[in-house]
Amino acid sequence: MNKRVLIVTHSGDLHADRIIPLLAAKGALPLRINLDAFPRDYQLCQLIENRHCVNRLRLLPEEQWIDLDTVGAVWMRKSAEFSYLSADLAQQERAYARLETEQALFSMLYTLDCYWMSHPRAVRGALWKGEQLERARQMGFRVPASIMTNSPDQVRQFRQRIAGPIIFKSMSTPTLAADDVDVEQRISGTLITTIVDDDMLAELDAVRELSCHFQEYIPKRHELRVTVVGRRVFAAVLHSQDDPRTTIDSRDMSAPIRYEACSLAPEIERRCVDFVRSYGLEFGALDLIVTPEDDIVFLENNPAGQFLYVQELVPELRILEALADTLHQEAQCPR
Repeated sequence: MNKRVLIVTHSGDLHADRIIPLLAAKGALPLRINLDAFPRDYQLCQLIENRHCVNRLRLLPEEQWIDLDTVGAVWMRKSAEFSYLSADLAQQERAYARLETEQALFSMLYTLDCYWMSHPRAVRGALWKGEQLERARQMGFRVPASIMTNSPDQVRQFRQRIAGPIIFKSMSTPTLAADDVDVEQRISGTLITTIVDDDMLAELDAVRELSCHFQEYIPKRHELRVTVVGRRVFAAVLHSQDDPRTTIDSRDMSAPIRYEACSLAPEIERRCVDFVRSYGLEFGALDLIVTPEDDIVFLENNPAGQFLYVQELVPELRILEALADTLHQEAQCPR
């Protein structure tokens, strides 16, 4: 019997929308949990007794329960805010409901003896930007000189040591956590990677409020987006220097810059795979710089990064198909 592939995500995830038909065509019996509809539209039951543990789930209003022992692989895609039957929960009620829902859901999922892409514990361990840079440095990557501090004096000293410009970039999210608050409470929009000019240097005392991340600015010939699926590597060149909107930060998708497939040197490809797997991850989306001198510079790895836009721009990079193959094949392997 073909094992199921469980996808944990939200209802707006196009990656999940696209992979489900691929999995179904392989007979992989995809099962999806949309966290933005959970637990409102689902029922779960975890029964633990002396001789066994039974985990079951059903999507309402269906009557049939699904035994999660039939799950052979889990793709942890994206998180979302939970939804409940009562839409008018008080603030404390909602906070308590979130904690209890997390306990119930992950108590069940973490007992599954199956393949994970990637396990939440591994994902969380791979999120920290400073640790990523230090690990990448130790593994042989060149990394930008970087400082994370809430001391204005330390930033000034860092600036004096750097020959060229420095940049400011968010460590957590370029949206400044706008997605985590109600629309009427949002006070600012996206903050892209920014060259620190004289006006910003004059306002450095604001750094006392919270730690900020500054790096030396690395000139670019182009950028690389390297997607690792298991041990397979898919590399795309981003011609970010072709448009002034993406010279500093390539994430402005309104700029029609060119993307094209490329091959990495075997040593760089191996290093990318080793870096991702050093965290116990089965997936990673690495951002690298290629300098005018052809040096490769590591910027960061997103352990649950977006990749569909890369495949749409470079169709020969069949990342989605590779992911579907991996999930299906690993789901059938005995554990």
